[in-house]
Amino acid sequence: MGKIHILEEQIANQIAAGEVVERPSSVVKELVENSIDAGSSKIDISIEEGGLQSIRVTDNGSGIEKEDCELAFLPHATSKISSSKDLFQIRSLGFRGEALPSISAVSKMSCITSTLNTGLGYQIVNEGGVLKTIGETRASKGTDITVKELFYNTPARLKYVKTIQTELSHISDFIYRLALAYPKIRFTLTHNGKILLQTLGNGDLLQVIAAIYGRTIAKSMVQVEGSNMDYNLSGFIAKPEMTRSNRSAISLIINGRYIRNPFLNKAILNSYHTLLPIHRYPICVLHIQMNPTLLDVNVHPAKLEVRFSKEKELMMFLEQEIRKLLQQQILIPAAKEPKKDKTVVIQEKLNLYSNHKANDNSTTKESGFMNTNDGLLTDTNSNKQNPMDDDLDHHHKQYDRPKYNTNDDKGYVRTNNKTSREAVNQLISSQNQSKEEQLGGLPDFPKLHPIGQMHGTYVIAQNETGLYLIDQHAAHERINYEYYYQKFGNPEPVSQELLLPITLEFTPSEVEVLKDRLHYFEQVGVQLEFFGGKAFRVSSYPYWFPEGEEKEIIIEMAEWLLSEKKAIDIAKLREKSSILCSCKASIKANQYLSTSEIEALLDKLIDCRNPYTCPHGRPIVISFSTYELEKMFKRVM
Repeated sequence: MGKIHILEEQIANQIAAGEVVERPSSVVKELVENSIDAGSSKIDISIEEGGLQSIRVTDNGSGIEKEDCELAFLPHATSKISSSKDLFQIRSLGFRGEALPSISAVSKMSCITSTLNTGLGYQIVNEGGVLKTIGETRASKGTDITVKELFYNTPARLKYVKTIQTELSHISDFIYRLALAYPKIRFTLTHNGKILLQTLGNGDLLQVIAAIYGRTIAKSMVQVEGSNMDYNLSGFIAKPEMTRSNRSAISLIINGRYIRNPFLNKAILNSYHTLLPIHRYPICVLHIQMNPTLLDVNVHPAKLEVRFSKEKELMMFLEQEIRKLLQQQILIPAAKEPKKDKTVVIQEKLNLYSNHKANDNSTTKESGFMNTNDGLLTDTNSNKQNPMDDDLDHHHKQYDRPKYNTNDDKGYVRTNNKTSREAVNQLISSQNQSKEEQLGGLPDFPKLHPIGQMHGTYVIAQNETGLYLIDQHAAHERINYEYYYQKFGNPEPVSQELLLPITLEFTPSEVEVLKDRLHYFEQVGVQLEFFGGKAFRVSSYPYWFPEGEEKEIIIEMAEWLLSEKKAIDIAKLREKSSILCSCKASIKANQYLSTSEIEALLDKLIDCRNPYTCPHGRPIVISFSTYELEKMFKRVM
């Protein structure tokens, strides 16, 4: 007797349901997407005990016709496609006709629906995939589906369901995505009678973002708009000061469908390049509209993963649009968000200086800056030396801190242990070069006037809008990074020949890998050759390498090349090398600077392409508005 037989329909439905209904959030997803496809403008989702006890989804959509009520619960019954050609231009969220039969196969389901506003409709009760009752009942226009005792007849699957809180977090996360995808729909999500989310449904995406992430994050969002022949991009991205520890706050919505795509995520992260600290990720809500023929959504049972016909083009478009927008922003985080459009009473300010100082020509009363002759701010147009320099000279000797080599070719980059005020003066004079010769800094970066230093680590500066703290190491790292990035990108043919070559040793397995990758060192100006056994020899390296750090930098470059298992990206090597050099060559904390050196640092910083973060993504400048300072001192009542 043969061993092969046909499964009973009920068992087959339960197995098929496993592909669609993995957990309570899967049920919510399928039901709410059906409500959206039905043209609903209001959707209420009510959950009890994480969805294990009850899930109810009510909408005001088109409802189900009388003739279709029973048919809707059969496998592969759908109204959204009719031929194979329709699979190549999907415009709805659902199309396979698997949601209702799959859910009813593993639960006790009740559906009340009506297509008219007559107050009458139909009720269908289905338990475990078996139709129990169908008949007329009172109903408002739309559909009201209740799912109870999920997985009651599949205890093996129920055993793997997580805690109530975990299941609720999955449900909440998906409803949040749908609310972000459809700001014109009014969503209400409740759990055990408590409202978790309620949107207005007025089409304002920023209000939805505020409802989900909070007002503080909503205020930091910047609107994105862009288009080309294939794609239309819209939405919001947060400034780099607002980040998350994972990628969960990246919402990609393609033709109204929330999707997950590692390649598009990578494009977004690339657009934030050096603006985010390590292991921090941006907050963004991006809507992309495209011709559905460029998109295949039929590659995943839950339809969360899709396939693009022009994936590389889309990645490039997304990265360019976001990068362009970020480059137009002033990315200085405020210590506290100032309040605006509020009537205030300002306490009268008294002049604490004598008349001859108050009338000094070096600063004006309107400028709001302290008088330079009071010893708190150096006048760079005067030959007078700041009285603080005497104290700073003491710190120079005490810490034997590095000074800056100001060779015209190198600029404010290399450090050594020589103390030279003449070198600093040369650096200051070099700031008068034309804008065409500079790195192309953002004109909106504020002009800052130095006041002094805090703990030899933070530069204190001011302008008309308030007070600024600058991390001197981060600022110098950014300046050096852009210098080295340019150098590594165009390595000069002449390197510094060594009288005594540097010898490096590696393990036998590492030797074999490095022997095949020596040409990568040549591309960044380092002459590294195999010397036999476990040894390699460095015969030359670029003259602009940070002095005293050359061997360590080359070793770290080699370690990175060894760690890369796939094909080497020369752009990544350039990036890593630039960061290594910039970190080694930069001034450190507890290094005291004179006012003229601080001014040179700020002048170089303003010329950077990105003066807001160091190469590792840490902020360089933080601001305190004048208004907030006056509030702290009760000048504003």
